[in-house]
Amino acid sequence: MQEKVMRRAKMLRAIREYFHQDAVLEVDTPIMSQFGNSDPALLNFMSTFNGPGKLYQHTTYLITSPEYHMKRLLAHQSGSIYYLGKVFRDGELSPRHTPEFTMLEWYRVNYDLFELTQEVIHLIRMLSKQHIEVVEYSYLTLFMEKLALNPFMATAAELDAVLKTQGVSLAFTPQTKDEYLDLIMSHLIEPTFDPDVITVLHSYPASQASLAKITQDCAGNAIGKRFEVYWRGLELANGYEELTDPIEQRARFEAENQVRTQYGLAPVAIDELFLQEMASMPALVSGVAMGIDRLLMAATNTHNINDVILFSFEES
Repeated sequence: MQEKVMRRAKMLRAIREYFHQDAVLEVDTPIMSQFGNSDPALLNFMSTFNGPGKLYQHTTYLITSPEYHMKRLLAHQSGSIYYLGKVFRDGELSPRHTPEFTMLEWYRVNYDLFELTQEVIHLIRMLSKQHIEVVEYSYLTLFMEKLALNPFMATAAELDAVLKTQGVSLAFTPQTKDEYLDLIMSHLIEPTFDPDVITVLHSYPASQASLAKITQDCAGNAIGKRFEVYWRGLELANGYEELTDPIEQRARFEAENQVRTQYGLAPVAIDELFLQEMASMPALVSGVAMGIDRLLMAATNTHNINDVILFSFEES
């Protein structure tokens, strides 16, 4: 236990010192919000409390990320900022997941996606004290190299055939093309990544852009300005060149709620406070979230999150 305490303490201190030296401000956002996350892949922890005299009930959510609050701070000219603290996601308990975990999330003003990607690589190397080689793929290049499959052109039926041909047994029937792509990624592609190399994946299909800007690749495919970083079989970071158009963001939130309804999940109220201020964000800002528990797992080459956190879910 003492070794775990020391290891975590050193990493948390190193993170704070790194950003302090570069004048990136630490912010402490609310961990309870009146707005949840509408992403159907993320399940919110929700609670209800009574108002004065029990005249009304109010629903609140534990945050899955500090993103919305941090972007509101950016809209108020905070400059580059970071958050280091707890976030919560329901339905995630496994050797790689725990419902409460430690996240580092930061936003760099006047950074493009390439600059932020390079900083993530630098930070992983610095915190792990290892000089790790890096390989980068576009989403299209990765699928073509691993499966000779164009993910932008393939139909859902063709993707289903790929999974069946590779012997992947599905516990459910995917509802969308993106679900098929996610399953192919997790079951067929991610296991091929060299565990001793940092793998950077970028230029996702626009349908997977989430809160990122959309552009086109050299082949004319609509892509999200988004990247993910993997090491030692773990997804460590997910970053965007951030969308700043509230009209487009509202449309994406509404589309996510439609998907939630299809899955039998309750729609989540759209964060109107975030949308009201979104247009005042800097024109160029990039942000990324990194799982600190997973980074500790990768740095120590362990395969169970309980080996790096101080209290397991069963002990807390």
